[in-house]
Amino acid sequence: MTQTNTISSKLLLSIFATGIMAFSGIVSETAMNVTFPTLMKEFDVGTSTVQWLTTGYLLMLALVVPLSSFLKKRFSAKGLFLFAIALFIGATIYAGLSTQFAYLLIARLIQGGATGIALPLMFNIIITQAPKQKIGMLMGIATLIVAMAPAVGPVLGGVVIDFYGWRMVFFLLLPLLFLALAAGIFAISPTNSPEKVRFDFIGYFLLAVSFASFIFATEKTAHYGWFDPLVLGLLVLSLVALSGFVLKAKQGKNPLIHLAVFQYKPFVLSLLFILSIQFNVLALGYLIPNYAQIATHSSAFIAGFLLLPGCLVGAFIAPFSGKLLDRMGAKKPILQGAVLIVLSLTLFSVFGQQLSTILIMLFYLIYAIGQGFSVGNMMTNGLRQLPVELSADGNAVINTLQQLAGATGTSVVASIVANQQQKIDLTQGTMLGSQQGFILLMLLSVFGLFCAVKTFQIQKK
Repeated sequence: MTQTNTISSKLLLSIFATGIMAFSGIVSETAMNVTFPTLMKEFDVGTSTVQWLTTGYLLMLALVVPLSSFLKKRFSAKGLFLFAIALFIGATIYAGLSTQFAYLLIARLIQGGATGIALPLMFNIIITQAPKQKIGMLMGIATLIVAMAPAVGPVLGGVVIDFYGWRMVFFLLLPLLFLALAAGIFAISPTNSPEKVRFDFIGYFLLAVSFASFIFATEKTAHYGWFDPLVLGLLVLSLVALSGFVLKAKQGKNPLIHLAVFQYKPFVLSLLFILSIQFNVLALGYLIPNYAQIATHSSAFIAGFLLLPGCLVGAFIAPFSGKLLDRMGAKKPILQGAVLIVLSLTLFSVFGQQLSTILIMLFYLIYAIGQGFSVGNMMTNGLRQLPVELSADGNAVINTLQQLAGATGTSVVASIVANQQQKIDLTQGTMLGSQQGFILLMLLSVFGLFCAVKTFQIQKK
């Protein structure tokens, strides 16, 4: 790691280049959710089929991110970036020109794989190249780039579909991607000499089976519930495969991910905090637009805009909160953010059946501010608890489990709402189910706050 306190323009451009690719992947994911009704009509497919545009993307992301530690050792940062962005640009063009659903799905899977390379690469570049005193701010900038995407996606999808059609969602990303390509070619340096590291094929197979089974299970819960034999069977298969991966990793000389990261309690507690936030973020991303359209009878356009103010404010707070970490340490901004998150979800829970458009935007704004102060800083703080040689493994663990936590959050609250909708009428069931979902998220946020407090108690010793 460089010893100077100056941030070079090349480092900023490197973060921009990798961040834009990660941003484009998330934007296309969230924008696609708005296009589902249109795609179902155009390609004559059902809801369960069209959802694979998102489920398949998340699956590829979850399968590729665990490879990041191996890829970092085996290939140069520049080589990884060029490979990933070439895949992403090609897949984006292919998606925009697709004339059959199968072609569009293949393109989305490729985009998911490319994003799976870009997302951890961005954080690895910061960890290995940034001055120690500036890591917090740069992690905040990286978080800003990624955090803005969920806000932009639904709005982009809604506006573009109304005026230009769903294909333009992909074509509008191309200028950004070519700009990122030019910046990456100029700025990203190899940073390391590739090592001849053996690939753990058996370990990866077990991990892939575990993650794929888990995502398939969560995808089925909205239709069959959590206690359906198929869902339970997939969850058991996921657990068995994961247990096999752990045993293989402990015995092998070159494991895919060094599980030694879990020996560091502050890192584990930081990880649990981050996962609780990711669970809540995607759960709210489902609950709020769903509540707005069914319970308050807002249009899809308005429902898409409800999250935008909070996401934008929270995203722009992230670099500022990173500066606070660099100046005064991690404790204050993280704990303040965690308290705001608990407050927001408590308000959602209390007013769960009387939410108006204004209240939803206000409560989510509080949540997003708390998220902006805490998530990027907790990731920085957690990775700092690891030895340098384990930082890439810690990064891979965080980014991988975040995808699984997000997928679980959406599935859990969707099943809660669906259960109440079946018991009562659609409107009242949505309101009651959403309130129950908010209460669950509030309890999880309290657990996250506990993990944050415990983290700093251990670090103080």
